[in-house]
Amino acid sequence: MKEGILIIDKPQGITSHDVVNSVRRKLGIKRVGHAGTLDPIATGLLIILVGKVTKSFNKFVNFDKEYLATLTLGKRTDTGDALGNVVKTEPFGHITQEKVKEVSNSFVGDIEQIPPMVSALKYKGKRLYSLAKKGISVPRESRKIKIHSLEIIKFSLPDVDLRIACSKGTYIRKLGEDMGELLGCGAHISQIRRTAIGPFRIEEAIKLEEVDESLLRNWPV
Repeated sequence: MKEGILIIDKPQGITSHDVVNSVRRKLGIKRVGHAGTLDPIATGLLIILVGKVTKSFNKFVNFDKEYLATLTLGKRTDTGDALGNVVKTEPFGHITQEKVKEVSNSFVGDIEQIPPMVSALKYKGKRLYSLAKKGISVPRESRKIKIHSLEIIKFSLPDVDLRIACSKGTYIRKLGEDMGELLGCGAHISQIRRTAIGPFRIEEAIKLEEVDESLLRNWPV
């Protein structure tokens, strides 16, 4: 029986559900799911659950995660990432690495985050992203998350490359927007790559085109 997990390196430009559909076709099985959505702009670690292992979904989504992200200063977009429309442009040349570090440090620890409108959360039965596409904004309650670490790995204006370790439920796009707000110049996430989910690392991931039944890993249901 085909069951287990696949650790996949999702390419940019497709949805997590696209990956699920591809695995279904390759393995010839309908019971396939993923443990944690990646936006189309994002690349990196996506855990695919096959067969009875789909019952273990909650064990995976509760894991902490790690990302590499590029924060681009000076431009706010309507989605918080590079796929959105630029809604405001502001000067950023005065921003120093020390200032970004100061702002970054202010987010480390237990914080409250308001989920973005462009997300898969539901409001009265409808996905927020579907409402956002219609230009509708609805109230969202803030949620407690934890940023374990937020490290600057490269500073080259307008871009700041970050390594972020965080709890489940963290929206990196919203984190980028909030950092831009505190910096006073606006910002959006132009690149994002998930590099770890709990004990799983991107180094052990396979490409989507490499998916094969022989690569399924055992996982207790």
